[in-house]
Amino acid sequence: MKVFFTTILSLFVSATSFAAKNDAVMVDGSSTVFPITEAIAEDFRNPYPRVRVAIGVSGTGGGFKKFVKGETDINNASRKIKDSEMALAKKYNVSYKEIPVAYDGISVVVSKKNDWVDYISVAELKKIWQPGSTVKTWKDVRASWPDKEIRLYGPGTDSGTFDYFTKAINGKAHVSRSNFTKSEDDNVLVQGVQNDPAALAYFGFAYYQENQDKIRAVPVKANDTAKAIMPSVESINSGSYTPLSRAVYIYVNPEALKKDNVYNFVRHYLQAAPRLVKDVGYVPLPKEAYLTELKKLEQERVALGGDRLAKQD
Repeated sequence: MKVFFTTILSLFVSATSFAAKNDAVMVDGSSTVFPITEAIAEDFRNPYPRVRVAIGVSGTGGGFKKFVKGETDINNASRKIKDSEMALAKKYNVSYKEIPVAYDGISVVVSKKNDWVDYISVAELKKIWQPGSTVKTWKDVRASWPDKEIRLYGPGTDSGTFDYFTKAINGKAHVSRSNFTKSEDDNVLVQGVQNDPAALAYFGFAYYQENQDKIRAVPVKANDTAKAIMPSVESINSGSYTPLSRAVYIYVNPEALKKDNVYNFVRHYLQAAPRLVKDVGYVPLPKEAYLTELKKLEQERVALGGDRLAKQD
């Protein structure tokens, strides 16, 4: 009898856990897009207090590994899906909807104690970060800089920021020197740089804005004749902060839109993004872009057999 009740209890707990996961909105992916999705999720609790939004941060690539297998409803992505990820999605019979949600810039940063870097060029960044780089000191980058060991920090290789930066600077995504301190957590990169005058790092603009009392952004020159441009809301929005500005995305599994909680969350995301994106340090898309995506989302929901307006939980 004891075994019988233990089995029943086990089945009940498993069923409850499955139901909880099934009702939750499952999100993973980019640490860069995380602050946006987190802000949306907090705002979402006002009209939908009983819906749980579970947000993981395993990097764009790490998130896609789960998303293409149907393990998550939404993937935060700081780059577009790769051909290899498309192939895996096809293999697992998972489709996807790409939704741009904001603009972001990649900031190149140093410690506030660094008093020699006035700007840095794309050519100098390539000299530092290219595979097989022989740069060991700041003097190796520019003769007028000190003969001090340069200590490098950057996102992990599953990060969309890593992919974008390496493509923009080295000409091909995922191509980089390997001897640098890596982390998917941008806060670790901030901490590594802030008290080390010889450190250099790159990560999303929002994390620079959040920590600009601790670190200093370096203006970037696209070429020898270009003006050195600081990352800012204005320079990212205008496109003048080149080549280190980009769009960021969420990818949604259309099958998941059949679930009211997921559909309501994505719908709320597009409605709240114009208001919240700037609050967390990103650049909003034009309002018309969000309205266009919202209309497409509602049409997809109807095509899947649901209502344009889903019931509240």
